[in-house]
Amino acid sequence: MKKSLYISLLIIGFQQLSAQNFTHRDSLQGGLRLERTCFDVQRYDLSLTINPDEKSITGYNQVTFKVIEPTQKIQLDLFDNMKVDSIVWNNQKLNYTRDYDAVFINFPQPIDQNSIEKLRFYYSGKPKVAKNAPWDGGFVFSKDDNKKDFIAVAVQGTGASLWYPCKDSQTDEPDNGATIKVAVPNGLMNVSNGRFTGSQDLGNGYTRWDWEVKNPINNYDITVNIADYVHIHDTYEGLDLDYYVLRENEEKAKQHFEADVKPMFACFNKKFGNYPFWEDGYKLVETPYLGMEHQSAVAYGNKYRKGYLGRDLSRSGLGMGFDFIIIHETGHEWFGNSITSKDIADMWIHEAFTTYSETVFIECQKGYEAAMKYINGQGFNVQNDRPVIGQYGVNNEGSGDMYYKGALLLNTLRHVINDDAKWWKLLHDYSEHFKKQIIDTDQVVAYFNEKSGMNLTPIFNQYLKTTQIPELVYKTDGNYFYYRWDNVNADFNMPVDIEYNRKKVRLYPTTQEQKIKLRKLKKSKSYQIFDNNFFIKLKEEL
Repeated sequence: MKKSLYISLLIIGFQQLSAQNFTHRDSLQGGLRLERTCFDVQRYDLSLTINPDEKSITGYNQVTFKVIEPTQKIQLDLFDNMKVDSIVWNNQKLNYTRDYDAVFINFPQPIDQNSIEKLRFYYSGKPKVAKNAPWDGGFVFSKDDNKKDFIAVAVQGTGASLWYPCKDSQTDEPDNGATIKVAVPNGLMNVSNGRFTGSQDLGNGYTRWDWEVKNPINNYDITVNIADYVHIHDTYEGLDLDYYVLRENEEKAKQHFEADVKPMFACFNKKFGNYPFWEDGYKLVETPYLGMEHQSAVAYGNKYRKGYLGRDLSRSGLGMGFDFIIIHETGHEWFGNSITSKDIADMWIHEAFTTYSETVFIECQKGYEAAMKYINGQGFNVQNDRPVIGQYGVNNEGSGDMYYKGALLLNTLRHVINDDAKWWKLLHDYSEHFKKQIIDTDQVVAYFNEKSGMNLTPIFNQYLKTTQIPELVYKTDGNYFYYRWDNVNADFNMPVDIEYNRKKVRLYPTTQEQKIKLRKLKKSKSYQIFDNNFFIKLKEEL
């Protein structure tokens, strides 16, 4: 849930300028040096105490990892405002050095390839507090209406190492899941990802709440949510639906969630394949910020309203027919949580498909015409400020246009393919083929090319790597309709459809002017350009 573009003729120069602005710290967080690539995380086991009064954390993360290349040094990450208390391996305290948020851990001797190792990283401190979660990373320490603590965290983009030590790179997830055990003051509950496995009164004024995740999970998806929660349980076709809401909102939540959650799963399971984290269940957890796609524990803060905080971001009126946060953030369970980008520069892989899932939900509920009205309404939100794809290797996201422009790109591809049966199969098979995998833009494009049987690469490049929206320049002269592409890369190869005398005609414009003869055009002017099916601009030359 986050985000941010260039001008085509200035791309190279701008990228060079941007590269000069990136820092050593950015490279440490976003780069892939040997100290990161030499090991593969297998599991995280977190055990923490969170003190709301002090706004502090104390505890450890036990990191289980497989050695990919023999090494004597690895990099884990923890924000430099947090204290490293000790790092223990085989009952030995390890030496380490810190370079901003990177912690380089030295072993007393090389560790062997293919060995499975465990270390405990003990730490403490006061994690960063967010000023405006979830758009900036950090904790939110607040109170509910009964003056009880209401606490949550969101760190997408900023980095999970803001609050716990980890290999803070989207290239690696704990393959065998995680446990999250969090002690909080008595009278409060902590809700984290996966299944609840029990609680224990520690006898010191704190109760520990234990959760286990069976599936691989992004670093930024691991979460804590602390409040005086009540638990509501439901099911959908064998899938556990669990809602954790503030005590005063129990009845309101029951009615509100019922309206959207089950219809959403009926739609998404059909269109994208079954919910990918069935073993871990599905939760909506009330939070003091708007929302976030925390895997199997979706953060919900839309205050039981339709739309996006009571507004329709599409300006179509259709956005007020559902709770935006439920639909959008749950869409991320397929796109972002199951299918994850290797680098946040490719975060469009998360956000474009998830934003498109809103349109898919509209189509499931209200049909094709309503879906087209909704997605084209989102076009008003496109800024074209810089490219959708960011800079690789420096923890840099692209433009916020990854949401709406990305979704409009997918709608465009649907109509380029021009075969709905093929389109829905492609989208479903894409979700299943890359299920629980970490991928990049090249893999997405290659898959769409293969399954569509078309060369879609120039279209992806146009919308993802430039700020130029294709412009169809056209005019009529007698019975001839003249047309060409402007504002595009030289190899841009996208067709466009027009209707003439109730018959659809597919044109294949290039940057060179072409013409087509349409009988009686001069008299009837009876043609329509299907610009709502393609994210383009129209320019009529007189």
